[in-house]
Amino acid sequence: MIVLGLDTCLNACSVAVLDGARVLAFASETMARGHQERLAPMAQAVMVEAGLPFNRLRRIGATVGPGSFTGLRVGVAFAKGLASALSIPAVGVGSLEALATEAQGLVAAVLDARREQVYLQVFEAGAPLMAPDVLPLGVAAARLAELARGRPLTLVGSGAPLLADATPDAAILIPDGCDARQVARLAAARAPTPIHPLYLRAPDARLPGGKLLA
Repeated sequence: MIVLGLDTCLNACSVAVLDGARVLAFASETMARGHQERLAPMAQAVMVEAGLPFNRLRRIGATVGPGSFTGLRVGVAFAKGLASALSIPAVGVGSLEALATEAQGLVAAVLDARREQVYLQVFEAGAPLMAPDVLPLGVAAARLAELARGRPLTLVGSGAPLLADATPDAAILIPDGCDARQVARLAAARAPTPIHPLYLRAPDARLPGGKLLA
């Protein structure tokens, strides 16, 4: 199955096209902003590099969050629009799940959620030990200690340094974003369901008068 993988949730824009386990093309650019301008041209370039027209795609996988509210909406909207035009499924992949593929064994995917909070999800051998959640730093540290019970642990993501003192023996990885190749693999392995952004809390941005953005 030929799958297009997309990530725009974090500080990179990443696109890959896979045929089964084989990576046909991959591109990634570090960026905090500008995903909307780069995603479509990058997807076009990756398909050209793979030597495939878009109508050869059979599925699209996109990260759905948590992460940048603007970024994840860009990826979800693009995936939905392209999937609709091609009459193929679009599949959502959690950014924490995608980050956790960077390591093996016991892995905690951690993103800095600001306000002394982190987005956290823990996996062991690829299986989730908890649902994605947003937690105060102290609560997250206690949850990690409870799940790890002294076993070797890898922290992956922008929030890893925030929990480093609580897990001094843990390995730390801080990629700019999720790997679209892994997003495509994860999307190919699950049954298609409607794709929606994953919001674990309200956005920080406010409209004039103090009203939170939806």
